[in-house]
Order: sequence, then C-alpha cells, then structure tokens
Amino acid sequence: MTAPRQWQDEVLAGPGGAMTDEVGVITGPLTLRTTGGADGKVRFDIQYTDADEWYTLTGSPVAHGDPAALHAAALRAIRTGGGAVAPPPHA
Repeated sequence: MTAPRQWQDEVLAGPGGAMTDEVGVITGPLTLRTTGGADGKVRFDIQYTDADEWYTLTGSPVAHGDPAALHAAALRAIRTGGGAVAPPPHA
C-alpha cells in the first residue's frame, strides 16, 4: 500500500476567506494541507495557522486529479478569497 502524498503551506486568505464544512468562512493567516490518497481522492484540510483544529475545505474530497496541481489551485483560490472552496479535479 502506498503512503498518502501530502502538501502543506501557509496562505493569507483574500477578502471573503475560505469556506469550511464545519464552521463556514474562515479568514486571515491559514494553513492548507492537501492529501492525495491511495484511492485517488484528494482531500483538503484547512486551519487557522498554528491552531489545533483542522476543518474540511468545502468541496473536499475531490474524486481524482493531480494532488500537487490541485494544492496549487486551492492556494490560489484561497488567496483570492470570496469563500474559496476545493478546486475541481482538472484545475
């Protein structure tokens, strides 16, 4: 079994922040963690930077796609703001 591939970066959310399933919109300095699973699904988790709690970025998981490219697309969307959600599989 292949270990999940994971990317993690800090990002400053643009106006309107990022939308989460658990608490709605979060704003400010955030950390995005993207995990590509062995099943092909790509999961996006987000937190206030240095917080303990992680939230699901709305639209996660994405069924298929290149996790590295999707991570970059999610970072761009969060920087733009507007209630950013997980990018589509072919972002």
